[in-house]
Amino acid sequence: MNARALVGLVVLIAIVAAVILNQLRDDGEGVRIGFVTTLTGGSAAIGQDMRDAFELALDHMGRTMAGRKVTVLYEDDAQNPDIGLQKTERLVQRDGVQFVTGYIWSNVLLASYRAGIAGGAIVISANAGPSELAGAQCTPNFFSTSWQNDQTPMAMAEVLNKRNLSNVYVLAPNYAAGRNMVAGFKRSFRGTIVAEEYTQWPDHLDFAAELAKIRAANPSAVWFFFPGNYGTQFFKQYAQAGLLAQIPLYSTFSIDTLNLPQIGEMVVGSQLTQHWGADLDVPANRRFVDDFRKKHGRTPSFYAAQAYDSAVLIKSAVEATRGNLQDRDALRTALERANFESVRGAFRFGRNHFPVQSFYVWEVVRGADGAYALKLGDRVFTDHADPYAGDCRMAAAP
Repeated sequence: MNARALVGLVVLIAIVAAVILNQLRDDGEGVRIGFVTTLTGGSAAIGQDMRDAFELALDHMGRTMAGRKVTVLYEDDAQNPDIGLQKTERLVQRDGVQFVTGYIWSNVLLASYRAGIAGGAIVISANAGPSELAGAQCTPNFFSTSWQNDQTPMAMAEVLNKRNLSNVYVLAPNYAAGRNMVAGFKRSFRGTIVAEEYTQWPDHLDFAAELAKIRAANPSAVWFFFPGNYGTQFFKQYAQAGLLAQIPLYSTFSIDTLNLPQIGEMVVGSQLTQHWGADLDVPANRRFVDDFRKKHGRTPSFYAAQAYDSAVLIKSAVEATRGNLQDRDALRTALERANFESVRGAFRFGRNHFPVQSFYVWEVVRGADGAYALKLGDRVFTDHADPYAGDCRMAAAP
């Protein structure tokens, strides 16, 4: 047997062993969920927010689904696709999880999802929404409780269209989500893109060169996508460069409740688009936000809301199948129905297993208590499906 055939045999044996292990776990050890997120480094606050929300959801359901004990195994991907893949493989091959969720970063998800599915698990992204998985690479065993990457910047572009901005300078990090975000913005924006700048990912945190180019171009406005601590750094450096008073700044996924304490003063009055916010008047959301604040002393972010929904979605499928985790077809059908109370209100899946949902404008305000918050504004899109769903030709599940 040559080396290539031997490697193929080893991989096949590992996959078969993982499937058998899953069946054994299904029979005797309840519901096992793997959660892959970032728990170290500059973006650890996002991963912790997601973990806290998932744990709150487990508290709300008594840590059982259909009478079966729930075990969650959290893994740190260190914001690295290779590590994310390794952790996903470990969860399905060694730990026998039936579901894998989490995934902040699109490049980590793209590197990992096949391993989760090949190991017999159903993969549910609680944040990352790469276009590949919404379109040509859609698969029955992948779902999302967030959005497809293009959608939120598409909504932001509509807001700028209403402001009659003639030209915009665009910036994003050079990885899957960054390219999707720009594609979404360009898809909807009716003005001129002065420049389209991509920065190195994930190590680029000094934006001096980009700010010099913006100053020289003197556009009507700047729109950017830098998530987490990258957005915090960009806002601070933009203000320090004296550009805030000269060129209006708009963003997507760069302002959230996690970084508002650091950047709130400089972004008061700023508007952004999102599908969820803490003040959405939805019964499930009021309970989620109130209990999260009581437990953790802070307002949850949209990352947390999506993680909470992923837990409740899984519960709805497990209960619909009466805890029969071996019947993957029935589990998928139950997931597709999305028969659960989402914190965002109305929720349904499109043909590609991405949400069809509404998007709103939110404004950064300072409350009477001095704290910064996001205030709900107008609805931009209603029942919005991502632009790649038409390219999805869902193949039969393995």
